[in-house]
Amino acid sequence: MPRSRHTALFTLITVAALTLTACAEPAGPAGGGSDKGVTKGKTPTTDVVSKVRKDEAAAKLLPAGVREAGTLRIASAVGTPPGAFYEEDGSTPAGADIDFADAAARVLGLELKREVASFEAILPALGSGKYDLGTGNFGVTDERRETIDFVTYINDGQGFAVREDSELKKVTDLIQLCGLDVATGAGTTFEVTLQENLPRCAEAGKKPYNVKTYADQAAVWISLQQNRSDVVMSTINGLRYAVSQQEGLRFLNEFKRLDVGFAFKKGTPLAPAFQAAVNRLKEDGTYDRILKKWGTSESAIETSEISPPELK
Repeated sequence: MPRSRHTALFTLITVAALTLTACAEPAGPAGGGSDKGVTKGKTPTTDVVSKVRKDEAAAKLLPAGVREAGTLRIASAVGTPPGAFYEEDGSTPAGADIDFADAAARVLGLELKREVASFEAILPALGSGKYDLGTGNFGVTDERRETIDFVTYINDGQGFAVREDSELKKVTDLIQLCGLDVATGAGTTFEVTLQENLPRCAEAGKKPYNVKTYADQAAVWISLQQNRSDVVMSTINGLRYAVSQQEGLRFLNEFKRLDVGFAFKKGTPLAPAFQAAVNRLKEDGTYDRILKKWGTSESAIETSEISPPELK
């Protein structure tokens, strides 16, 4: 979808909605409580990156060629807040994923050459060598670990949102979705989870749910608002933010937690350096400042890991 169209859709479901609602703060992803980083109707603009300084110990973990070049090619998927989205100019990426990548690069003394790419295209492109790393709220799954290396920086996961008039109260088993239209992002762990569990409806003698995938996250929300879907499955943090910014929607519940990480080609020599960079950001307080800025403090991890097993 062209950027101009994306911006128009994003404006329709977020910016326009913001002008109609009073200020409030979304709850943190683990439920209960709010985080004063994000306020309804306002995009956080706090600078939490520019003061980050290079850490020589972490930088020495980089391959010599990378240290000499001083740059890396990064692909960033841009969808909706708080992960990554376009600022009002329609071309500048912002969000937690952007801040974490930029801050880690500063720790390592690197400049990131960023290219916006579609979520479903990034992981294959890493394998081909087109990019050195990617961001897109990539959940660490055992299947992905077979071909991709990850360096974790937050914990997010899978959840659901519905219209306020929905009869759904909580989804603890995907069989509860049987007979419904479920909207989600193309090429995501949500799509995989839904497709893998689809046969269970027939096994239970129920009408299968219909998985409706969209490459553009704005289209996901429009489908829900316009009654073309009954429920949205997406990231916990993204869902909480989105429903806090739109009239007539509610966050349903968390379904499954997943670690989220920077994505690299399998066997990358960059992983140890980025792991050290994330842990350095935790030590100097930048890590917590980024989470607070985007209202996701409850997504903090204790320490960064390289390709940990999928959370069960």
